Amino acid sequence: MQVFLKIISGAGLLALVACGAQQPAQAQSQPAASTAGFAPKDLTGLAQATFAGGCFWAQEEAFEEIKGVKQVVSGYAGGTVPHPSYEQVAGQATGHTETVNIYYDPKEVSYKTLAQIFFQASHDPTQLNRQGPDTGPEYRSAVFYRTPEEKKIIDDVVAQVNASKEYDSKIVTQVVPFKQFWPAEEYHQGYYRLHPDNPYIATVSEHKVARVRKLFPLDLKPDLPSL
Repeated sequence: MQVFLKIISGAGLLALVACGAQQPAQAQSQPAASTAGFAPKDLTGLAQATFAGGCFWAQEEAFEEIKGVKQVVSGYAGGTVPHPSYEQVAGQATGHTETVNIYYDPKEVSYKTLAQIFFQASHDPTQLNRQGPDTGPEYRSAVFYRTPEEKKIIDDVVAQVNASKEYDSKIVTQVVPFKQFWPAEEYHQGYYRLHPDNPYIATVSEHKVARVRKLFPLDLKPDLPSL
């Protein structure tokens, strides 16, 4: 995991800032055992989508703001170690990438719409093992599909976005079958709204959320918190 320098407004000091860098010491190496504490209590009628697009703080907030999305859980997927901690994932030895698991009502929002938001707005799918200032395979772009239908939707959206020349480069997102999602530590859940003054949120995350709001205004929930 790499960090970048930012001058904190008014302080005149250089500070190292990175996704997950500022965390409660007592919470380190204590990943959640299951999604039970974070997922909706009633899953009746809900579907799930699992996307990885860099720091999960911004991804969680971006999809929380979409109509039909009932809950978004930050966590890890794509690796081999069960119940990984943030420190293990950041150490790049587990194979996981920071991921969000989205619980949504398919009667209110389609998987295709979520995929379009992911590929067109919530992150840069042309960056391989990085997103902006965050560098490493734990920030790689990935989609974990559950059904052949989801795989076809993903392939179609990727083809459409590539053909549109929206980006200067081709999409490099990893598209793989879903195997397991591990929720991140509790302090990561809802981090964007709980810590609006965090320099990383203000400098990096807000821009991603703002892009989703700009490109998909008709898909947003009403009464969103201001940026």
